Amino acid sequence: MDSSQILASCQLFKDIELRDLPLLLTCLQPRTVVYAKDAVILHEGDTSKELGILLSGAIQIVRNDFWGNRTLVSRFTEGDLFAETIACTGEKSQVSVVAETETTVMFLAIRKIITSCSKNCVFHNAIIENMVAILARKNQGLMKKMSHITKRSTREKLLSYLSEESLKANSRSFRIPFDRQQLADYLCVERSAMANELSKMRSEGLLDYKKNEFTLKNRHPLD
Repeated sequence: MDSSQILASCQLFKDIELRDLPLLLTCLQPRTVVYAKDAVILHEGDTSKELGILLSGAIQIVRNDFWGNRTLVSRFTEGDLFAETIACTGEKSQVSVVAETETTVMFLAIRKIITSCSKNCVFHNAIIENMVAILARKNQGLMKKMSHITKRSTREKLLSYLSEESLKANSRSFRIPFDRQQLADYLCVERSAMANELSKMRSEGLLDYKKNEFTLKNRHPLD
């Protein structure tokens, strides 16, 4: 998929025709940067007047505590946005953004998105509406994560997350976007404890899995 198709699939440009993107980008004046794997794109404590759109690769949104323990807040891939909240508010970032693989990012100045240009570009109203929708969805996503990680046990956290993913896929069989370490970081649990719990639940007939593919079984997990 080329960059124009990726941008067309991006929620920021929803309802904007592919043929109109070149004119829109001329107005927005983007800049594009390529990052090596493990490069830090945004440090915790940084400010930014730009949001980023992933044209290729993947990034992790992480937070490290005083002792170096890492929490995986989220993970984004091609077509996803990041840093839009701090770009809008001007506040310091509470997280770091790290390239999971070699990653290409298109940066857009937030002021060019939320204010009308001198050319009276007809696309700005649509972009502003899309930005509001994106912020609302990400807030909802954070609330869902809170509902997972506030569960008491590792098992409850896993079941809460896997149930949500099953409902999202509308199927008992689904694929998650995390490997084991990423899932442990996301749920704020120890990887070894999580692996043991997954093994126990498979032995108990609650679920089955292979790598990042899971199938939930009919038996109620609290029976």
